[in-house]
Amino acid sequence: MFASIILLLICVVFIVVQLKSRRPKNFPPGPPVWPILGNILDLSLENPLKDFERLKKTYGNVYRVILADYGSSWKEQRRFALMNLRNFGMGKDSMEERIHGEIQYTVDTLEKSIGKSFSPQNMFHNAASNIICQVLFGKRFEYQDETMKTLVQCFTENAKIANGPWAMVIRSFTFQLTMYILDLHFAGTDTTSNTLLTGFLYLMNYPQVQERCQQEIDMVLEGKDQASSEDRNNMPYVQAVIHEFQRVANTVPLSVFHCTTKDTELNGYSIPKGTLIIPNLTSVLNEEGQWKFPNEFNPENFLNDQGEFVKPEAFMPFSAGPRMCLGEGLARMELFLFTVTLLRKFKFIWPEDAGEPDFTPVYGVTLTPKPYRMKVQLRVSQKIPNL
Repeated sequence: MFASIILLLICVVFIVVQLKSRRPKNFPPGPPVWPILGNILDLSLENPLKDFERLKKTYGNVYRVILADYGSSWKEQRRFALMNLRNFGMGKDSMEERIHGEIQYTVDTLEKSIGKSFSPQNMFHNAASNIICQVLFGKRFEYQDETMKTLVQCFTENAKIANGPWAMVIRSFTFQLTMYILDLHFAGTDTTSNTLLTGFLYLMNYPQVQERCQQEIDMVLEGKDQASSEDRNNMPYVQAVIHEFQRVANTVPLSVFHCTTKDTELNGYSIPKGTLIIPNLTSVLNEEGQWKFPNEFNPENFLNDQGEFVKPEAFMPFSAGPRMCLGEGLARMELFLFTVTLLRKFKFIWPEDAGEPDFTPVYGVTLTPKPYRMKVQLRVSQKIPNL
């Protein structure tokens, strides 16, 4: 028994030495590596963001954690996924039509809720989910449909596995196209609905921002039946507000994992080709010196002195590079059309009995605002064409 324990310890020491010997020279520092498990045990499944912040304070802005690999087939499968998604209706015009069709159901829901205090969580989540369901499954579901509820629950549970610091382990054993379907549903549902929830939370509590948006929307859309994604070019303030929604929402703080394609250097450290890179978007989207107002909600972060829309390089809510979010185009279109259409028709109000708003997000599959309630009024002062 004693001899077995000694042998086991020798094996463990041998594996640790081997792992250390394979570590490149001048590699970034990091926590001790466990045999086989790497640094998985250093990260909390509930909220790894706190662990990454702790590691940053200990090892600096660039540090190393050892997890697993993605494999090399993702490029071909991503190209295949994009080609087929376009064939199944991800083109600009067809998607605008689908989005506007779903927005009408959201408008109907809001009209039935006028004068009442209600929770918008399910409304936004079901609307965003239905749009991507039309692409993936060729149909939409009524908001109270049991199939819809089950579907959303299944995707949510799968997204808990398919996203975050544990994803690379699962992806090593899963067909990548399946993961891209999850990615697309995730981008078109969770990230979009949570960004809208965050945005309208701020709009209710920053009424001057809401009013200025509505003024610009009324001016640009005068005489038009509905907004088009092309209208964003004539709405610099609305564009700034929507981008500020995304910045403060920071819905996927650990982004999409990347891999170095060649040997490189970063902050004086040597990063070999093939190294898995986990961007921490929280640090980028709140970086001092990159933003005029990094720690508060302020659309001026995206406006220059002439009031023109500008997008700083530090703005990357969809990540960057070849692994940029597969559903970026869909999410951007949804955010613009939902925000503009709803603000054109309704005024959103923080309920009198709701107390002080809590802007602190909850970590889950994504960062999401804490549940809240809202009230709506029709903007009777504006003659809005029927949708």
